[in-house]
Amino acid sequence: VQLQASGGGLVQAGGSLRLSCVASGRTVNAIGWFRQAPEKEREFVAAIKWSGGSTYIADSVKGRFTISRDYAKNTMYLQMNSLKPEDTAVYYCAHQPYYSGTYYSAPSYDYWGQGTQVTVSS
Repeated sequence: VQLQASGGGLVQAGGSLRLSCVASGRTVNAIGWFRQAPEKEREFVAAIKWSGGSTYIADSVKGRFTISRDYAKNTMYLQMNSLKPEDTAVYYCAHQPYYSGTYYSAPSYDYWGQGTQVTVSS
């Protein structure tokens, strides 16, 4: 599985961005988004079960971020609205091969995209 993330950029607080993650190869269980700010741990943001489309959103972004997927394009989207400076981070999409009891744990994902920078100015 190869993942290609895109869509990051610089936006003012309150603005919006949409990140895309194109998956090539066989996607098995779920695709997730994580983010990592400088000197901070990698943090779960959202995940979507590939079959069925169930979604899981971190409390820190619930109500502002949504996740969706387009089967035909093998692409997952992270729509980010009402962005805050604390959302500034490198955002990574990742592939989860099977369900291990959680969507929130980074070690449960095996393939990772290259990351896309999101910067929110105040």
